[in-house]
Amino acid sequence: VETPQEQLAQIERMATSAILNNVARGAIVLGAGVSAFQSSIYNVDAGYRAIIFDRIFGVSQTSIGEGTHFLLPWFQTPVIMDCRTRPRNISSSTGTKDLQVININLRVLSRPDKEHLSYLYSTLGVDYDDRVLPSIGNEVLKAVVAQYNAEQLITQREEVSAAVRKELVAR
Repeated sequence: VETPQEQLAQIERMATSAILNNVARGAIVLGAGVSAFQSSIYNVDAGYRAIIFDRIFGVSQTSIGEGTHFLLPWFQTPVIMDCRTRPRNISSSTGTKDLQVININLRVLSRPDKEHLSYLYSTLGVDYDDRVLPSIGNEVLKAVVAQYNAEQLITQREEVSAAVRKELVAR
C-alpha cells in the first residue's frame, strides 16, 4: 500500500518524464529543421560567381553573383568559381627570326568572362586556366617572337608586347 506522499512523488516523476520527452522531441525537430535550412543555403563571396549543377537539368546557363542564395538540397549543387584577375607566369624557350634561342617570360593577368562561366565549367572544368593559358601563351610567344630578331626584341619591346597582347586577346 502506497502512501499519498509516495503517490504524489510518482506522479511528479511521471510529469517530469513527460516534460523531458517533449523537450527531447522538440530539440530533435528543431535540429532537423536547422540542418535542412543550413543545407539549402550557400554563400558566394565577393569576386566569385556560382554555377548551379542540377541533377535533373544539368549545368545552369546563368551564373549567380555575390550573396546568400537558396537551393534544393541533393538536387542542386553550387560550383563556386573565382572571377578575380589572377596572374600567371609562362616561361618559354623559343627561336628568333635570326635563329637565336632565347628564354622569354610572359606574365598574363586573366579572368573569366562572367557570361560564359557555365560554358567554361561544362567544357573545361573549374581549373580552366591551368589547362588553357600555358598552351596558348606558349604558342603566342613562339609565333610573335619568331617575327623579330634578337636586337629588335630589345629595341622594340613595346611593339613586341603589343603584338603578344593582341594575339592573346584574339584567342
